[in-house]
Amino acid sequence: MPQLEINNLYKELIKPEAAAVALFQRLEDSGEFPIGEGELSIAFVDDATIARIHGEFLGDPTPTDVITFPADSAMETAGEIVVSVDHARSRSEALGEPFSRELSLYLAHGWLHLAGYDDREASDRQAMRRAEQRALQCIEADRSTPQFRLILERNR
Repeated sequence: MPQLEINNLYKELIKPEAAAVALFQRLEDSGEFPIGEGELSIAFVDDATIARIHGEFLGDPTPTDVITFPADSAMETAGEIVVSVDHARSRSEALGEPFSRELSLYLAHGWLHLAGYDDREASDRQAMRRAEQRALQCIEADRSTPQFRLILERNR
């Protein structure tokens, strides 16, 4: 498994490191979605931060759910995944899904980009959605999604 560097820049997200490590370990152990060697950087951010990154690197200054930067063998990195906790929080509420599952989906989505999946074209999006569902099955194989928790989250 790549070496993980986890940066929690979201004040209300409680110690996400153990849940993130468990999630990525399950994806790695599945053998279905291999990614490169090196350091994998994860950043948990708010909508304002991801909107700034989105604008700076992709020319779209709107918030989004996840941004993945590819591996860089010269720098010995496996890539970088930036996720919006705000987006996961609001989307999980809108869908009536558990917050942990929504955030897990975003992390899996980022991992899948590093494994070679793309979602820019309609045909690629279909393959990505199938891979996301398979990745979530791997993550939830023992019927327990890694638990990401918010300070103000109500038990649901």
